[in-house]
Amino acid sequence: MDGLLIDWGGVLTHSVLGSFEAFCAREGLPRETAARVFQGEGRAALEALETGEIAIPEFERRLARHLLVDATDLADRLMRDAGPDEAMRAAVRHFHDQGIRTVLVSNSWRESDYDMADAFDAMVLSQALGVRKPDARIYQVALERVGLPPTSCVFVDDLGGNLKPARALGMTTIKHERAEITIAHLQRVLLARPS
Repeated sequence: MDGLLIDWGGVLTHSVLGSFEAFCAREGLPRETAARVFQGEGRAALEALETGEIAIPEFERRLARHLLVDATDLADRLMRDAGPDEAMRAAVRHFHDQGIRTVLVSNSWRESDYDMADAFDAMVLSQALGVRKPDARIYQVALERVGLPPTSCVFVDDLGGNLKPARALGMTTIKHERAEITIAHLQRVLLARPS
């Protein structure tokens, strides 16, 4: 394999869903409230943010109405516990240093959230592109930017729905759950040499 396409939130950070649950606990909401809102009445606001149709302040206003919370710094409050997963970040840097072409493929909230651009040969952010996962076009753009066919790439994401289109294009896919498992799988897939 020559290429690694990888998600950000929940893969190179700790669990986004866990961060949402911690937010709910701080706000005195039932644990699954944020996840439920993102899957239901708040989904349109999330998709509009991730495709660049609206900016963070408007997203926060819309989402706050559904969550019945204060909109001030809502995005930061939601993501407070999704800090860096240092093991996964070190692994990406290692593969990059080994000559693997690395591409960040993220449904983005704001470009300033990404602090390791030097570890990627390309960064494909949904807001800049106007297309979000799981739309197949975002994966095709990522492949074009590093000039690799899908069959020579692996894609890692924590959401199964985002893996399906990558697999349909011909990529090897890994559903991320824990760093040690994903890294071991990537070592086998990316650094294996034909005998």
